[in-house]
Amino acid sequence: MFLALRELIFARGRFSLMGGVIALIAVLMVMLSGLSSGLVNDGVSGLKSMPVTTIAFDQGTKTDNAFSRSVIDDQQLNAWRSVEGVAAAAKMGVGMANATTDSGKQIDLTLFGIEPGSFLEPSRSAGTGLGDPDGIVVSSTAKAEGIDLGTVVTLDRIGTKLRVVGFTDGQATFGHVEVAYLPLKTWQLIASGQAAAGAPSAERMSAVSFDTASVVAVQAKPGARLDLAAGDTAAGTTSKSLSAAFNASPGYEAETMTLSMIQVFLYAICALVVGAFFTVWTIQRKHEISVLRAIGASTGYLLRDGLAQAAILLVGFTALGVAAGLGLGAAMPDAMPFALEATPIAIATALTIGLGLIGATVAVVRISRIDPLNALGGQR
Repeated sequence: MFLALRELIFARGRFSLMGGVIALIAVLMVMLSGLSSGLVNDGVSGLKSMPVTTIAFDQGTKTDNAFSRSVIDDQQLNAWRSVEGVAAAAKMGVGMANATTDSGKQIDLTLFGIEPGSFLEPSRSAGTGLGDPDGIVVSSTAKAEGIDLGTVVTLDRIGTKLRVVGFTDGQATFGHVEVAYLPLKTWQLIASGQAAAGAPSAERMSAVSFDTASVVAVQAKPGARLDLAAGDTAAGTTSKSLSAAFNASPGYEAETMTLSMIQVFLYAICALVVGAFFTVWTIQRKHEISVLRAIGASTGYLLRDGLAQAAILLVGFTALGVAAGLGLGAAMPDAMPFALEATPIAIATALTIGLGLIGATVAVVRISRIDPLNALGGQR
């Protein structure tokens, strides 16, 4: 550390310039992590908040946008209920809808049809739960659209009126659209094409024979490992874990893969930039390193000193960049899908420092190949 600290002070201009580049990379990593987390939440937070172990789709359903393609019935539901280790299983209907509030504002909703009182019913921050045929519980983020308790939304083209009776505890979105939870019978009435204008009534729903839904949501007993293959064989379904089922939501896989690729390129750029800087820096210090080697400094000492110098630079300026990124992230408008989460940011920070050190190590290893006699002109 003796040489490393003095060089940092002596060449502070060059190290500050390099540190500024590292800090900018760290800012970009924080912003990309926040954008990635925000897009995930905006795309599947309605699913993430569910206490579900497995989602079962109808067998043969195309993976892309499978929630809107799949159709399951009571026989498949009962088959999953009989699988060993299953605590509960319930049908869930999923569908997109355009609607208009009673104030004339146009909104988009994802309708989640669930059994009132089942394990799928969301926790609420305000209002009451599901019960009335026309009652819906909507995502708390819908308040930004001017929706409040008692607001009546009318589904376009069919004229069915639904009344907001509660808000979820936190964001609940699917496919970047606010989720509206409603009784499964009401969802089936709408999905069957038999819904009429006005508020749905119990009498109207009892007259409709439509027992299908989109998927079977399965909750495992604590500590149980479900035999998904046996369940799929018995029910004629294709099951996925909850996290794997995210890929069946609209656009989820394409968005996450694109952002992941951008992050990979940034990590590679960080390693290359730091490695290039320390390669040039090592070449410029060749004479000084030769003097130290000539007076007895070991190769190990010089390598440790060079890596310590790189570590100080990376840790210090990465921390500065992360702090700046957190500040910028906190200032992001609410309309932007952006979420600062500790785990992704910590991983991005560790990778930035780790890959930067790898790049620096490749450069600093040049020290071991410097011959002090040749470097000091001994060949003459």
